[in-house]
Amino acid sequence: MQVEQLTCSIGAELVGVNLADAIRDDSLFADIRAALLKHRVLFLRDQHITRAEHVAFARRFGELEDHPVAGSDPEHPGLVRIYKSPDQPNDRYENAWHADATWREAPQFGAVLRCVECPPVGGDTMWANMVLAYENLPAHVKEQIADLRARHSIEASFGAAMPIDKRLALKAQFPDAEHPVVRTHPETGEKILFVNAFTTHFTNYHTPARVRFGQDANPGAGQLLAYLISQAYLPEYQVRWRWKPNSIAIWDNRSTQHYAVMDYPPCHRKMERAGIVGDRPY
Repeated sequence: MQVEQLTCSIGAELVGVNLADAIRDDSLFADIRAALLKHRVLFLRDQHITRAEHVAFARRFGELEDHPVAGSDPEHPGLVRIYKSPDQPNDRYENAWHADATWREAPQFGAVLRCVECPPVGGDTMWANMVLAYENLPAHVKEQIADLRARHSIEASFGAAMPIDKRLALKAQFPDAEHPVVRTHPETGEKILFVNAFTTHFTNYHTPARVRFGQDANPGAGQLLAYLISQAYLPEYQVRWRWKPNSIAIWDNRSTQHYAVMDYPPCHRKMERAGIVGDRPY
């Protein structure tokens, strides 16, 4: 297996490896996992694997979970189908920087995403290194956010376009989760900036140390959150991957964010994602 680094900050392509072999080969899987921790997102071309093999490989990292809004393959629970078609010309929901399912109390560990069908041009996906995003923050900002916590909401994202009764039912099933603004990677010990498109507000900003008068909380908290979320937008932290059928991406959802670029004309784009159950951030 060859590991070809794609940028100075994030991403590597694995060459000369078949993911189906890693289902049974412990040494090969250990090498892939080590590369994932180092590069945060891994890419492979020409992986002619079945859905069953896709699920079996992803399960080597941990148990899989379905998505309450996006449908899964009925024969392979945990394999979420992200299908776009010309019949959905206005479906541009994915184009926001996010880490998957941070609205859960235990967001995903990561995911294995396979391209089934894609446009000839366009429809790339980008990933950002949120460890670097934290490391490069000014010292006074790091001090300001060291103890901050924030809410992440499925109601305000996937539920926003639903009728109010369905939106409230979704929130009742998945109450807004609260996570630290700076989480610690459970395997590497790295500090990670952990706010994204699912983040709605800080929960403990309004303290005498930060707020002189009550009105300070309004612009102060919102502007700080917008600034922190915008750190994923910096190209220096990013890698961009052009999809082809049977290409695969594997990413660490704890230390990255990603963005599905919706720049293609109405056409089919079919992706299948195995999302891996994660742990509670601390």
